[in-house]
Amino acid sequence: MMNIEPLTLFLMAANGFISYKGFQDPSFFDRYKFQVSEILKGDYKRLFTSAFLHVDINHLIFNLFTFYFFADVVIWKLGSIALLVVYLVSLMAGSYFGLFIHKKEPYYSAVGASGAVTGVLYAAIFLMPEMRLGIFFIPIPFPAYIVGLGYMLYTIYGMKKRTGNIGHSAHFGGAIGGLIIAIIMAPENITGNPIATLCLLAPLVLMGVLLKNKHL
Repeated sequence: MMNIEPLTLFLMAANGFISYKGFQDPSFFDRYKFQVSEILKGDYKRLFTSAFLHVDINHLIFNLFTFYFFADVVIWKLGSIALLVVYLVSLMAGSYFGLFIHKKEPYYSAVGASGAVTGVLYAAIFLMPEMRLGIFFIPIPFPAYIVGLGYMLYTIYGMKKRTGNIGHSAHFGGAIGGLIIAIIMAPENITGNPIATLCLLAPLVLMGVLLKNKHL
């Protein structure tokens, strides 16, 4: 029988139930999705609630599968409370960074747990950089921190080029939020694997340079 931590199950169920409500009720979906114009008017709850809505079942399943796979790493290394902190901080970091990037686009909208999930993923990679992860159809797994670096560079590229109907800014903000919390909770991992830490922090430096030079 599949063994799943209660907190992991709760967060997955919350995403499932709220997303299902959104699938069935368009007015509910519109009322709680991330919408720049409404948030700037003061409807700040959307920064949080939008992370429990999804566009469709495939979007939901992909996020839940990713979360399930990496949540146990955070729990194993830091405990359930740490997972909750990583999840919530990453969620809000993704939403606020998305708002910062798109604040001049009143009609920009987004939904999905991707910011929170990416934060959990990035925290798990920091905590266990020796993991091996595959990339799409490449049969040879790579060190997790190399995959994390590649994914974040792609995310920055996606933000710059506006590729696909993807909330790249939420992914980036969530990942950095999760990484920072993991570093605060397990600073010994910095000296334990400094190369991995530098690789994970490199996209943050690049993002700072791009924002300073107004290339985003």
